[in-house]
Amino acid sequence: MAKSDAVKDPASKGKLKLIILIVVALLLAIGLSVGATWFFLQKSESKPQEAAEVIQAKPVALYESLTPAFIVNFNHGGRQRYMQVSITLMARNQPDLDALKVHMPVIRNNLVMLFSSQPFDTLATPVGQEILRQKATASVQEVAQKEVGKPVIDQLLFTNFVLQ
Repeated sequence: MAKSDAVKDPASKGKLKLIILIVVALLLAIGLSVGATWFFLQKSESKPQEAAEVIQAKPVALYESLTPAFIVNFNHGGRQRYMQVSITLMARNQPDLDALKVHMPVIRNNLVMLFSSQPFDTLATPVGQEILRQKATASVQEVAQKEVGKPVIDQLLFTNFVLQ
């Protein structure tokens, strides 16, 4: 019996050491987790103030819809095709946007001419639509530069685009 107790004793001491080692490792991991969480929470409390300063530095976006929607017809392979586009202008300065509204007939004319000059096959692809949007943005910015003295709008957005 004494021999069997002596054999169990070293094995149980090894298991006890292993259990103590695992418990210490777990406590260390929990401590690191709590410390890291506290550290990141302290950092994030100071960031919203910095973010608020950055947001305030950039003016709020203003949106102006051009109504009615643009409707353009195409003769594609002997077949009559149509495109309907709803457009919204994005600007950052209300007085400049109001000054641009006076020139909407010129802007609408230039956009209709631009839309009707596009090949129908190109407009059927997303890349073609994005290129058209960029050309339309440049067209409106050109009129704004000429009439108001600055580009006024940041982007021209297609809020509805239908090809038939």
